[in-house]
Formats: sequence, C-alpha cells, structure tokens
Amino acid sequence: MHTGQRQHEQRRQQRGFTLIELLVAISILAIVAVLGWRGLDSIVRARETLTARLESARGMQLAFAQMQSDCEHLANPALMLGRPYLLSGPDKLTLVRNVYAENEPARLQVVAYRIVDRMLTRRESNGTRDLVQLDVMWQAAISNADTTPAVTLQSGVSAMQIMSWENNGWRQNTQPVAQAVSSAPPPAPVPAPLNAPSLTPTGLQVQLQVDNVAAVMSKSFLLGGM
Repeated sequence: MHTGQRQHEQRRQQRGFTLIELLVAISILAIVAVLGWRGLDSIVRARETLTARLESARGMQLAFAQMQSDCEHLANPALMLGRPYLLSGPDKLTLVRNVYAENEPARLQVVAYRIVDRMLTRRESNGTRDLVQLDVMWQAAISNADTTPAVTLQSGVSAMQIMSWENNGWRQNTQPVAQAVSSAPPPAPVPAPLNAPSLTPTGLQVQLQVDNVAAVMSKSFLLGGM
C-alpha cells in the first residue's frame, strides 16, 4: 500500500500541462506579442515621420539659402538698359543675377524657380555679357522653353507664392520688373521726401507649402544685397 501511494505521487509529479493550461499560456503570449508589436510599430512610425520632417526642413534650408544667394546677386537694374530682370507669379520666379568667376569679368545669368510635379526646381542659363543673348535666355525661361537641366531643390512642395516689397508693403507683382531708360539727359538731382514710395522692389518674400509641415514656410530676402 505504501508502494502504491509512492507510485501515484510520482505519476502526479511527472504529469505535463493540460490542454487548458497550454491554451491559456499561448493566449497570454499572443497578447504580449501583439502589445509589443504595436508599441514597436508606433516607435518606427514616429521615427519615420520625424526623419521625413528633418529631411524636409534641411532641404528647405538649402533651397532658401540658394534663393538668398540669387537675390543678393540680382543684376543691377541700371545696367540692364530697360530689360526685365525680375518676374514672379504663382509657383514660379524668374530673375537675372550676376555671376562672378575668378579672374573673369562678371556675367549675367537667368535663373528660374518652378514648382513641377510637386517639386521645387531651379534652372540656370549659361552666363553671358551679350544683352541680346540675355534676351533670348529670358524669353526661353519665362516661356518654359529652356532645355537646360533643372535641379530639384525640394520634393513635396505643393505651392509657392511670391511677394515683393514695394511702396512700403508686401505686394503680389505678376508683371516683369524693369527700369525705364530715357534718352534725355538726366535732370538735376532733387532730394526725395523721406516718405517717398519706392518705385522698384527692394525685397522678396517666398512662401512655400510643404508636405509634412502644417505651417507655411516663409523667408524674406533683400534684393541686390541692399
């Protein structure tokens, strides 16, 4: 009788998990796995979103830096002999800038910013000192007939708005900016009133709507390094 009880106790100790116990354990492991996967997935998604925003901000900084350089080197209106040197409109900006190279005279270059397929692109012409050739380059740029390869500055840009600082305020100007040239001798200089309005824009404001950025990204530039 003592031997039978001992064998019974040994069989109870060697008994494995029941089916119900296994199902409960598997269910608990499944719940833990789902919760862990959801937490990991949220972390990965947050990281991807943050990376995309950082890349977008970095790209816009580079794009604005390029625009600032172009605006600072805007061609001198007095040297354009009445030719247009600045034209802005929805999703586009065209300007003439000076190009400087070491041990070479300054040249003029037509630069065009465009929004194409939700991408902010920049295209620049070859440098020239021939104003007639510059006219051809300008017409090609404003008519989008320029075949020079464009450089993509930023993707995911849905809109671009340009404002110019004129008459002590920001205004939209969709007409080419040029300085009139007269053949008559210049009149004697007359001091202008302190509140006299400016006839030519002295600043430019660029507003870009970028994906993954709720607010409109805006930057103001001085024209011609003023």
